[in-house]
Amino acid sequence: MPPPPYTTDATRLASLASYDILDTPPEQGFDDIVGLACLLCETPVALVSLVAGNRQWFKARIGFEPCETDLDRSVCAHALVEDDLLVITDLRNDERTRENPLVTGEPHIRFYAGAPLRDVDGNVLGSLCVIDGTPRPGGLTASQADGLRALARQVMTQMHLRKAVLERDTAMSRQKEGDRKRYESEEQYRLLFEAIEDGFCIVEMKFDGDVPTDYRFVEINPAFATQTGLVDAQGKWMRDLAPNHEQHWFDIYGGVALSGEPVRFEHVAKELSERWFDVHAFRVGDPNSHRVGILFTDKSERKEAENLKWLAEEAQTVRNEELSHRMKNTFAMVQAIATQTLRSVADRAPVGAFTDRLHALSTAHDVLLQQSWSNASLGDVVSAVLANFMSAKNLAVDGPSVDLGPRATLSISLLLHELATNATKYGSLLNPDGLVIVTWHLRDLGGEDELVFNWKEKGGPPAVEPNGKGFGSKLIRMGLIGTGGVDVRFEPSGFEAEFHAPLAQVQMS
Repeated sequence: MPPPPYTTDATRLASLASYDILDTPPEQGFDDIVGLACLLCETPVALVSLVAGNRQWFKARIGFEPCETDLDRSVCAHALVEDDLLVITDLRNDERTRENPLVTGEPHIRFYAGAPLRDVDGNVLGSLCVIDGTPRPGGLTASQADGLRALARQVMTQMHLRKAVLERDTAMSRQKEGDRKRYESEEQYRLLFEAIEDGFCIVEMKFDGDVPTDYRFVEINPAFATQTGLVDAQGKWMRDLAPNHEQHWFDIYGGVALSGEPVRFEHVAKELSERWFDVHAFRVGDPNSHRVGILFTDKSERKEAENLKWLAEEAQTVRNEELSHRMKNTFAMVQAIATQTLRSVADRAPVGAFTDRLHALSTAHDVLLQQSWSNASLGDVVSAVLANFMSAKNLAVDGPSVDLGPRATLSISLLLHELATNATKYGSLLNPDGLVIVTWHLRDLGGEDELVFNWKEKGGPPAVEPNGKGFGSKLIRMGLIGTGGVDVRFEPSGFEAEFHAPLAQVQMS
């Protein structure tokens, strides 16, 4: 007869698994119980049998060689559904067991008595059984039955004790592991705490109502004294160490302690030799402890360098303005001298061109002076020079950010002046709706960038190549920095020109 369905009950199996006892080595406590069962019931075989899902396994056994059998050979499986002892006086005559291989074949068992092993929730996990090779028509005596029940309870007591010991050992192991990890974490924290060059401290805030009035140094790292100049500060109050320390420090840290919101800021501590600090403050521990962790760095040298740089820039600005004023006066003087000197010249066109070119150079110097004569933006140069010739509606400009060296700035300013002058006299700017398109881009020439600058006119008369080669034409033919690289085209739609030069030369010139 097959084992009852209860053998596969999920709750029962989960309870059995919770004891973590299957396939464990023999233990003296269980072995003693099966020995007493044999003596008590006068049988050659006694077993502590635990019925799993597909087998019965013997935690302790006497007089039976196998340590487990499959459920087809199990008599104990039928004991699972009994309210009390299962006693079968002759296994050959019971329909549940007469075809059991252990009854029909070796070892030819005939008598069985089993007491259920029941947990605290009523789940039956197996049985403590005794077996004989001879039928027993009278079964067990009353004292033997009571004794077998008592021994079954002792089996469960052993299992409960074993489970409790395992749980205790597991808990202790986890605690030890937790202690080890906590120790390692604390050691790592301590090493970091002592090794970092930034100052660090934990302070405990003192309040008068909601107003922070002082704080005490609970813990400080070795770099603290170097960063603050405060010696032997641990355990002391800030008001005792620096009586005139500004109130805003207490207000900031008090706000962190009450709100829990971390803050990051820079501020000067005048009482601490006017040091500037970069500070990160955050709440630590229990909010009611009013403790704040403070990580900080003395930035006084950087702040002083910034102030010196600002003063130098201010002084340079003043010098540039003075230089600009003197340059303008110089250009005005040169222009006046030229006007007086060339007054008798009948052809006024060259005189006008000369003064206009002086003005273009003056404009270029203004752009350079804005950058302390170090470089100038190509876009700024284009805008400054062409603003003297046309309004925004007549001009379209597009190109990436490119810095020009001082020589290139002056050269391109004169070039733009000549191009715009020609457009005004002969090209698109003769028409009020004429357009000048100025674009530039960078071109890769095998790892070296080249600046390509384009001038294109539209909306004016057809472009005609001039017969003569005056100074303006020569200036245009010289290119961006006087090294050539020019392609001019006289198209029916208007004058066009492309200039190109190595970017490195443009920026360094």
